[in-house]
Amino acid sequence: MAFARTCSVALVGVEGVVVEVQADLEPGVAAFTLVGLPDKSLTESRDRVRAAVVNSGAAWPQKKLTVGLSPASVPKSGSGFDLAVAAAVLGAAERIDPRVLADIVMIGELGLDGRVRPVRGVLPAVLAAAGAGYEQVVVPECAAAEASLVPGVSVLGVRSLRQLIAILADEPVPDEERDEPGRPDPLLAGLRMPGTGAATGMHSAGAAQHDHGHDLADVVGQTSARTAVEVAAAGGHHLFLEGPPGAGKTMLAERLPAILPGLGRQESLEVTAVHSVAGLLPPGQPLIDVAPYCAPHHSATLQALVGGGPGIARPGAVSLSHRGVLFLDETPEFSSHVLDALRQPLEAGHVVIARSAGVVRFPAKFLMVLAANPCPCGRFSQRDDLCECPPSAVRRYQARLSGPLLDRVDLRVEVDRVTRTELTASGARGESTATVADRVRAARARAAERLAGTPWYTNSEVPGRELRSRWYAVPGAMDEAERSLERGVLTVRGLDRVLRVAWTVADLVGHDRPGATDVALALQLRTGVPRGVPMAIGALT
Repeated sequence: MAFARTCSVALVGVEGVVVEVQADLEPGVAAFTLVGLPDKSLTESRDRVRAAVVNSGAAWPQKKLTVGLSPASVPKSGSGFDLAVAAAVLGAAERIDPRVLADIVMIGELGLDGRVRPVRGVLPAVLAAAGAGYEQVVVPECAAAEASLVPGVSVLGVRSLRQLIAILADEPVPDEERDEPGRPDPLLAGLRMPGTGAATGMHSAGAAQHDHGHDLADVVGQTSARTAVEVAAAGGHHLFLEGPPGAGKTMLAERLPAILPGLGRQESLEVTAVHSVAGLLPPGQPLIDVAPYCAPHHSATLQALVGGGPGIARPGAVSLSHRGVLFLDETPEFSSHVLDALRQPLEAGHVVIARSAGVVRFPAKFLMVLAANPCPCGRFSQRDDLCECPPSAVRRYQARLSGPLLDRVDLRVEVDRVTRTELTASGARGESTATVADRVRAARARAAERLAGTPWYTNSEVPGRELRSRWYAVPGAMDEAERSLERGVLTVRGLDRVLRVAWTVADLVGHDRPGATDVALALQLRTGVPRGVPMAIGALT
């Protein structure tokens, strides 16, 4: 009997489990049995591995071969086990010293000619290997930069099984031809715009990276909406923009990611891991260090928005926008059950998906921006009579956004139609993205200093009981908000959210504690009722 073992990683969501790949050769009729709860794509690896070994110049053992994947209770899927299975078989056949393989984690798909192909989820797989104490990993050469993001791990990138055999057997390493530079990666096919090399979208969920070429100064007028966008970025508050078509709702949402602070190291790894599992990492960019932006179409399904799919669930738009912005344009056009599914990730910061193949957990801490027209025709307004929709149609349209969902939105702003005067006025450009981003970074720094030693990083995360007991406003500043609670204008949750927003306003203008003006602005941004305070942050400093 000949035996060898090596390791690979099974991914469940963005969490990995190290799997021991064991190969056993015994005398008998030549057969290849794969056990250990593999799915169909993994079962097919028997044919891929056999062809890859033979075409790499190694002899295939003509004995009874059993390959076991342990722990057997963990579901295993995908083609990322190919490299480990081939190495274990060659170790059992003594083509490679089995002792060399025992402490190495191998991740990669094999082509029939022996080339090592990329797979999804390399970063979370290597993170899991490092967490289990492994220090050596083998990955496809094109994924070596992604794997190298994990500290304390020695990464070997190989182009083919022939190279791996030579390295492990201490033989001269053959020179393999690189993939053609212009040939698209099959994992990313259809995701790049010509000539940019940057990922632009995912057809099912509409994930996209934002374009920093969009400047906030391009938005004409809309002082209230611009202020709401700045407050949302500074405190991580969810935002609802309501207004007629062409008023600038989408422009404001597209410019929001650019004023968010850059991602820290741990945040970057979290975001990169999700995009790696989804197969959406841009080529040549192993680490995502800017806030992602995801704008799914209103026809998106529940699985596309929240995550799911057959077999092991895949991340949806809420996870692809983790640590970034989720923009739902034409929100009333989304299915009501799809919108209501957002409540749990909004509160918990993650989404749990149960399937017959297993339960997965994806991170989902995102800043949500909702945009809607006031009615089906988009021209309904309290100030003019342009709308042709019957009152019943307006009520039905506005009722598509449920009260519980809107109650979780801190900022609600009406985006007015841009007037001719605003459009043609000289010097009408507002503050630039760079100016607003500087204020947002300063506000985030103040909040981080105040929240040091707590599990919270932004004002929107602080529970209401902590705000009322530890970080309260100036005495008397909350009187008007509390009267709104008594009149039923605000819920208790709404009152807490007003206080959170007031803290963000205070951080933006440099106040030690929220005063009456800060609370009044927060209340206006929450209810839409004018409170007689300047709507521009610059006017309050």
